[in-house]
Amino acid sequence: MAFELPLRIQTSDEWLQVVMSDFDEFLRDHADCERKASAQAISLVSRFPDMAALCEPMITLAKEELQHFHEVYRILQKRGSAWKQSGKDEYVRMLVAWARHGDREHLLDRLLISSVIEARGCERLRMVAEALSDSDLKSFYMRLAKEEAGHYRVFLRVAEQYYESSEIEDRMNSLLDHEAKVIAAVPIRAAVH
Repeated sequence: MAFELPLRIQTSDEWLQVVMSDFDEFLRDHADCERKASAQAISLVSRFPDMAALCEPMITLAKEELQHFHEVYRILQKRGSAWKQSGKDEYVRMLVAWARHGDREHLLDRLLISSVIEARGCERLRMVAEALSDSDLKSFYMRLAKEEAGHYRVFLRVAEQYYESSEIEDRMNSLLDHEAKVIAAVPIRAAVH
């Protein structure tokens, strides 16, 4: 199953090897990424409560991400592995540092950053799904990859409600160039990012 993603560079096979060699650590990080994604969506609702075209999709997204967290949490429990918060994500930190200040500019940048994070997550969860031999986990990760692709598009649709397409395109191109440098620079570990 292929998804059209805007990423400038693809994830290396080395990343997949590291993930598969410590899959429980990957699961712990994946659960935490889903928890953080849910919290991020709710924080946008809290910060911009008067933006109806943002609130409804972000509330729905927050519930979906929380459901993903719960599902990965259950997988960890079934495997006898405890979940723990994974701490700061250097990849996300470096992307967020790119965002401009000022409410209007910052909102666009955060929507686009979230979109790109979801696109990278989609790519990587698909890679994991294709590498897994356990049919249940394979199906689970393929479903999540598809849902992450949908999340990537949700953030873009919200941005389109408030910004001109030329502004979105210019910022997205700049962000994608930045993301390619970031993904190449962060250490490879058994983690989503």
